Amino acid sequence: MHKPAAEEEITSLHDLSAVDLIAGYRARQFSPSEVLDEVIEHVAAWEPHIKALYLFDPDSARAAAKASTDRWQRGEPAGALDGVPLTIKDNIATKGQPIPLGAASVRLVPAEKDAPPAARLRESGAIIFAKTTMPDYGMLSSGLSSFHPLTRNPWDLSKNAGGSSSGAGAAGAAGYGPLHLGTDIGGSVRLPASWCGLVALKPSFGRIPVDPPYVGRVAGPMTRTVDDAALMMCVLAKPDRRDGTSLPADSINWKAHDKSPRKLRIGLMLDPGAGQPLESDVRNVAIKAAKAFESAGAVVTEVDGILTREMLDGLDNFWRARMWDDLSKLSPEERGKTLPYIHKWAEAAARLSGVDVVRGFNATMAIRAAAAKLFCDLDYVVSPVSPVVNFPAEFAAPINDPDKPFEHIAYTVPWNMAENPAISINGDYDAKGFPIGVQIVGRRFDDLGVLGMAKAFEGLRGPQRPWPSPPKK
Repeated sequence: MHKPAAEEEITSLHDLSAVDLIAGYRARQFSPSEVLDEVIEHVAAWEPHIKALYLFDPDSARAAAKASTDRWQRGEPAGALDGVPLTIKDNIATKGQPIPLGAASVRLVPAEKDAPPAARLRESGAIIFAKTTMPDYGMLSSGLSSFHPLTRNPWDLSKNAGGSSSGAGAAGAAGYGPLHLGTDIGGSVRLPASWCGLVALKPSFGRIPVDPPYVGRVAGPMTRTVDDAALMMCVLAKPDRRDGTSLPADSINWKAHDKSPRKLRIGLMLDPGAGQPLESDVRNVAIKAAKAFESAGAVVTEVDGILTREMLDGLDNFWRARMWDDLSKLSPEERGKTLPYIHKWAEAAARLSGVDVVRGFNATMAIRAAAAKLFCDLDYVVSPVSPVVNFPAEFAAPINDPDKPFEHIAYTVPWNMAENPAISINGDYDAKGFPIGVQIVGRRFDDLGVLGMAKAFEGLRGPQRPWPSPPKK
């Protein structure tokens, strides 16, 4: 376990929030070039240990930072994130760069254009200095990949950063700048955020356009503060015609996310209904969070989970079939490059019938119906993010068994299928100082309210521990 950074290091430029960076640029206290140089220096100290980045390009980033510095000197910033260093997950297309999806079996073909989230961030002036690692096809909550090196958790290098936004989680905890963009189809921004001590918003389906869209799949900000997540939403939550599921333009003021929990009805969900048993440390942190909201005037009641064994197994069958469809189109040589865990998991789909797969897909509709019923009487749900505090860096998943691949996503995956916004935020730490996340879920389209509840929790939970510092040479 690494020692936390010393208090005086917290004010380093690479540790500043995006909100503070923009204020500093505006006041001419420092420039985007100075900030980027410090981030690059910090990356050099951490990256040999955590392996969070893909396509790290400091030269192009320095050129972009110089252009941003010139714009700020003229008083003409390009947008809300001008000059802020930022990373984007491997699977979000950036023009001229390949999209390996974390898998050695994928052919490396340069993308023709930026995907919607990358385009919006670039238009805002953000400096995309690297992409981040992910596991094969995004189908693991782990930093294990057949294409990328093993990504490790900065809080403890022997532990997993989670996934599938593994590099984003590790980069955020290590201080590779304030903003990181991940994707989430079953917990892939919230789980690494929980294990890395970050804030991560899985927005309502369609709130942030993606390309290509898919059932339950969203992009979402991964940051150290709620304010920074809201700032990213100002840029990301805009319609894009390439995504036929994207929501229409709206007038949401993402910066106005202060919210009082007083008189709100909150359900505390400690048992999701299926999946891996809940560890006592995680349970205690979730209860502590619920009590904090109760002390602020919320009405808290414990509620039953909405997931069933049949639903979770159905999703497993559906995703196996989807994965096997992709792998079966590859040559035997290409298919053999896939991570063995993923290959073994997906190959089992060859024994499923068409009815099995359709029943699996229908689990998404059953989850949606159960979620709607739950929120008839509740404003928000508070729960754990992960049932476990952490797991070994070398594991593909907490249980590490391809026959039981999704036991750890029972708290997170329902909200992808039901399309509800859900945020992970650090709740506390275990006895060794490892972060434990809390999840706050809202009704469909109440993304601003979820951010507001997380902001309120930031004020209720008490001081946080310093972020980890790089190992000494």
